[in-house]
Amino acid sequence: MKRTRISEVCPIAAHIGQRNMCFVKITCEDGTVGWGEAGLTGREKAVVGMLEHFAPLLVGESPDAIGRIWQRLYRSQYFEGGRVITAALSAIDLALHDIKGKRVDVPVYELLGGRQRTHVPAFASTAREPDEVMIEEAKLLVSLGWNCIRLSPAQHYTDEIFDPRSSIAETARWMVRAREELGPGPVLGVDYHHRLSVAEAASFCQRMPTGTLDFLEEPIRAQTPDAYRELRRMTEVPFAIGEEFSSKWDALPYIEGGLTQFLRVDVCVVGGLTEAMKIAGWAEARYLDLMPHNPLGPLCTAASVHLGAAIGNFAWLECRDTPVEACGFDAPEFFPNGMRLEGSSYVVPDTPGLGVDVNEAALRASPARVVKGAPLLRRADGSVTNW
Repeated sequence: MKRTRISEVCPIAAHIGQRNMCFVKITCEDGTVGWGEAGLTGREKAVVGMLEHFAPLLVGESPDAIGRIWQRLYRSQYFEGGRVITAALSAIDLALHDIKGKRVDVPVYELLGGRQRTHVPAFASTAREPDEVMIEEAKLLVSLGWNCIRLSPAQHYTDEIFDPRSSIAETARWMVRAREELGPGPVLGVDYHHRLSVAEAASFCQRMPTGTLDFLEEPIRAQTPDAYRELRRMTEVPFAIGEEFSSKWDALPYIEGGLTQFLRVDVCVVGGLTEAMKIAGWAEARYLDLMPHNPLGPLCTAASVHLGAAIGNFAWLECRDTPVEACGFDAPEFFPNGMRLEGSSYVVPDTPGLGVDVNEAALRASPARVVKGAPLLRRADGSVTNW
């Protein structure tokens, strides 16, 4: 393989479907192009700015030195870390893996130690708040072979007001109903999107018989591990935590302290495949499985599939385009090919790099827009609360 250098780094923020997405295109002197995707939805301009800061540090470097570049970008400023930095670093790391895979003509998972599975299991989410239709959607998924399903909590977004107490009472009732109707087989979970307090999360879990839920995702913010330690003492329901993590250091207390049972790392926020592989190995020593967060576009999905193919301790990958939910994240007009679902699993590809083609002209023709973004939730007393 002939040596080459990075010649250009181009961030692109584009509007796809109902949201903005942030990508980076890295071009080498020999013409090889790699693409990466950054997380941090709703903060694309900040990530683009960080990618522009990183560009001078990348031009002239060997694209093969992925680990060294990771360290250089992370340590090259006085203030280390933070999600803006690691989201940008994630996109670069994915693009460099894409480049290297293309240059040596192998899929990215070969760079991570080789393929351990031919299919990467996925989980599906019901598309509406708890009601009879939610149950029917879950039944349809089970009939189609989906064995892990994430149900929805009662939102109560009336005028963007979220009332946690009424939500947990209604949600718990419907979770019990879902388990009764779906039986003991399917893996069932619910995502509370860190909207609850410790007491509210404990109360929610205590309202359901043991075995109702197989996982509770992000019930509270992950900023204070001691809060999760207290919650862990108050419930037996397994936790799925980690989509907020932006480094191995964020994951440290959760892995070492036994505070989560599934790690929801996001390759487009946590620092790319380089950092995700380190966390996966660490988690394996504690018999913890990864259950990656995957709320973005096809490049995030592809990188997550390669990660899932290469590690032993893997549970399910989030999928948001299913028979009952169509978020439009696959965007075929922008990405002519992507990861292929076969039943409830992604087929591990054998194409070089990440295996996703990008229609750059379409991306540039659809620049990021000013969008409303996430709901600005408040409680009934007028105070601000988490979305």
